[in-house]
Amino acid sequence: MQMKHIQSRDNPQFKSLKKLTASSSALRKQGQAFLEGIHLCQAWLQSGREPVSCLLGASALNHPEVQSLLDGVADNRCMLLDDDLFTSLSKLENGLGIAFVVELPVAEQAAGITQNSVLLDRIQDPGNLGSILRSAAAAGVKQIYCSSQTVYAWSSKVLRAGMGAHFHLDIFEDCDLKALLQQIGIPVLAASSHATQTIYERDLHKPVAWIFGNEGSGVSADLHDRVEWLAIPQPGGLESLNVSAAAAICLFEQVRQSLVNA
Repeated sequence: MQMKHIQSRDNPQFKSLKKLTASSSALRKQGQAFLEGIHLCQAWLQSGREPVSCLLGASALNHPEVQSLLDGVADNRCMLLDDDLFTSLSKLENGLGIAFVVELPVAEQAAGITQNSVLLDRIQDPGNLGSILRSAAAAGVKQIYCSSQTVYAWSSKVLRAGMGAHFHLDIFEDCDLKALLQQIGIPVLAASSHATQTIYERDLHKPVAWIFGNEGSGVSADLHDRVEWLAIPQPGGLESLNVSAAAAICLFEQVRQSLVNA
């Protein structure tokens, strides 16, 4: 394999990469994301997409998994970096030494929501967001609507927590959830420890939109009137579940019901 070898920090292409990967905001402005690690890069290729650039640390070049992955990447997209240069770009402490710069998938938002969807209201923790995306993708939910105050879905920490789920979802960011709920034609459901009806009593065979709120304050008060509240039974006596755990329970109760009467 023939690829460009970058050995100097003064290299113009390296300087551009350094500036681009320094923050999520720079990547977001360019409509790109930085995928790091063998798993995320493999997942990107398995979704049928190619990277804009494939970056390799010199010591990773002969690793068997890296060699196998490179079979799916065009030579002219690959750059070999001295290890110290790659490390200066990396967000991982013990990464294998491979990363992709990719173009963000662009999904076309429909006029209304008619299929199972997830709405995220001010989720702040990247790990929580990534876990919710994984659960949604595993449950077969494709559409994700993030409020403007939800953490950026394509940041490095969310991508790592998502483990490739992003590449199977239509993720819409900076959404006005209040306006969205005013035009939605399916039930909007949320979990609350104070609700009387449980998620196990609610018929979930038809499409619904699940809304999950901020880790501390929950769903915004100005959205409450449009929401149907359901309880997740907690016989252990705790007041609440982590939002990503609650999301997984809700989404897979819907999956369970769909399988019972399939």
